[in-house]
Amino acid sequence: MFCGDSRHTVDAKNRVFVPKRFQQGLSLDEDGNRTAVLTRGLDGCLFLFSEEGFARALERMDTAAFAGEKSRRLQRLFFSYTTRPTLDASGRLLVPEKLRKLAGIEREVVMVGVVDRVEIWSAERWDRFEADSEGEFEELESILTGASPQDAPRKGGSR
Repeated sequence: MFCGDSRHTVDAKNRVFVPKRFQQGLSLDEDGNRTAVLTRGLDGCLFLFSEEGFARALERMDTAAFAGEKSRRLQRLFFSYTTRPTLDASGRLLVPEKLRKLAGIEREVVMVGVVDRVEIWSAERWDRFEADSEGEFEELESILTGASPQDAPRKGGSR
């Protein structure tokens, strides 16, 4: 399970260090190198999966080749942004230009562990997301406890 967050700088060769705790969740190839699946994410970030995690995500997707024109279009868009990078000996991930531009990544990124994947955000987008989401954390209680949102405590502890 991926969790936690950390900030990293993208180097001049468009590589970014992947924290050891995230590296440990990635697959090893036959030569012992860490491999992953990097793809377009949602909400302006990138998704970094282990090979196994990506396979599980695909099981939840309808990937039938002839499922309809819209489905084929979405598959083409999704898989055209999908790569299978290998981390270098220093634990760095090369982020292709196409994906960097899509996610607005320039110099600094935030990597966020989200259960089955690592999300890679431009630091600016992540900071904006956190600021915009500040007041929503209390709603998490209703999700965790199964209570209806109106039963969740409001700021100040009153209901």
